[in-house]
Amino acid sequence: MSDTMHIPEQPFPMRLQKFLARAGVASRRGSEDLMTAGRVSVNGVVVRELGSKVDPKVDVVRVDGREVHLADGAVYLMLNKPAGYLTTMSDPYERPCVANLVPIERYPGLFPVGRLDQDTTGLLLFTTDGDMGQRLLHPKHHVAKTYRAHVDGVPSEAQLDELRRGIVLDDGPCQPADVVLDRKRKDNTADITIRIREGRKRQVKRMCSAIHHPVLELHRDIFGPLELGNLAAGKWRLLSQEEVAALKLITKR
Repeated sequence: MSDTMHIPEQPFPMRLQKFLARAGVASRRGSEDLMTAGRVSVNGVVVRELGSKVDPKVDVVRVDGREVHLADGAVYLMLNKPAGYLTTMSDPYERPCVANLVPIERYPGLFPVGRLDQDTTGLLLFTTDGDMGQRLLHPKHHVAKTYRAHVDGVPSEAQLDELRRGIVLDDGPCQPADVVLDRKRKDNTADITIRIREGRKRQVKRMCSAIHHPVLELHRDIFGPLELGNLAAGKWRLLSQEEVAALKLITKR
């Protein structure tokens, strides 16, 4: 959805990449990449020169043929990522990517905030707001993420307490995690819920392997203030105004 917050008056003309960033198309760096890739036109002419300027009051700017305006604002949406998709917007080997599941033609500049492994499912946030994406991933904000893990074997309370205290991995100690044993299955496996406040590569899988209960399946339900709810696998939806406001709030702390 469009961000309806007031856009202050800007001195014109302005650099094209700044205009694109303010319109919520992408971050400044991402906007520069769109320009150099020949995806941006001004008054029907493709513009690749990064020093180019534009007057939004009179010039018509398009990205991939779609006209954009300062008032459009940034876009925020969530995807229920299914297994088998890479968290990337393209792949040189033409493997399935999350870009195939979200409306990149309608919203140029969309990118995923963080990543989920190819076999991990669940909530994946996308935005065109580069600054917001960087803030959500910055360690100082400690954005909590909640996962449901199906693990091999049944962890003991003592093993779960290791995670609760903050287990040490090969790249250093983890922050304490909130962990609950949800269910013991008849096949000597178990379901646990684990909430972490970091974003290291394959962190939940590595934590579970460290207590000798490797992950068989992993699903993310919650990212910060966002909950996946009943969104079907492979489907996406725009965030509500309240959800966008909640994201902005946690990154101001």
